[in-house]
Amino acid sequence: MVLYMVGLGLGDEDDITVKGLKVVQSCDIVFLEAYTSVLGVDKDRLEEVYGKSITVADRDLVEQQAEDLILEPAVDKKVAFLVVGDPVCATTHTDLWLRARQRKIEVQVIHNASIMGAAGASGLQLYSFGHTVSIPFFDDKWRPTSFYPKIKYNRQGGMHTLCLLDIKVKEPDFEAMMKGKTRYLPPRFMSVNTAAEQLLEAEDLTHKENVYDGNKTLCVGLARMGQTSQKIVAGTLQELKEVDFGEPLHSLIICGELHDLELEVLKEYLLEGSTFEMETTIANPPEPQGNAEGEEES
Repeated sequence: MVLYMVGLGLGDEDDITVKGLKVVQSCDIVFLEAYTSVLGVDKDRLEEVYGKSITVADRDLVEQQAEDLILEPAVDKKVAFLVVGDPVCATTHTDLWLRARQRKIEVQVIHNASIMGAAGASGLQLYSFGHTVSIPFFDDKWRPTSFYPKIKYNRQGGMHTLCLLDIKVKEPDFEAMMKGKTRYLPPRFMSVNTAAEQLLEAEDLTHKENVYDGNKTLCVGLARMGQTSQKIVAGTLQELKEVDFGEPLHSLIICGELHDLELEVLKEYLLEGSTFEMETTIANPPEPQGNAEGEEES
């Protein structure tokens, strides 16, 4: 019948839209995607409020077992696939959409708030963002910096960069597997602090192209956006790596050219005693966007 991809927003069980809630309550089977992001409440709370039994869908289920567990039932039943944020903000969800359409299954997407829009709470104009990048956890053997050229491209164009920070959920414990045991490592969520340290390493030790300066370039740390405890702090990378941002999820913005309106808002979030100079060269204010005759609301 139908596969519904339902965005849950960023905060808790109350952030689902009225339309999304009605859809979930009408479905025969409900899955909760639980590896690209996490909500501020657990599955039990969602079940209590939505009045439906919910199956947690980890990466293996979505990428390896979706044909049997999600798509096959959707041939003759209503299936809801719940996604934290908005369903179309992760490529894995687009892949599921494509596989459903290949099987002639109707797909309906119920949108909601995502970090892509919530980043605007920092005061930075969304029209001035360039490529979004992902910052993966470094380890002893793998320290990828594929994000660096995209940050460089954005900075050369005066654009801001939204950095999405790594999440490790239900990662296999390979040492246990070598002993014939199935075990998973505890969840890990990258902090702004870790991201700042890795970005500094990428610039100072790996690339050395002066794309950003750890002591001068303004950045913005975001934590738990959309929740009542959300936190926004502006400062340099060297400064942000020392700030306690609290519980996950975290994101980070590397600023490009800053306009006067953006700076006025950022003053509210700037760390006291920051080495960033607010009187840095300011470009002309951005042209008004949207709401003009013949334009649609974004």
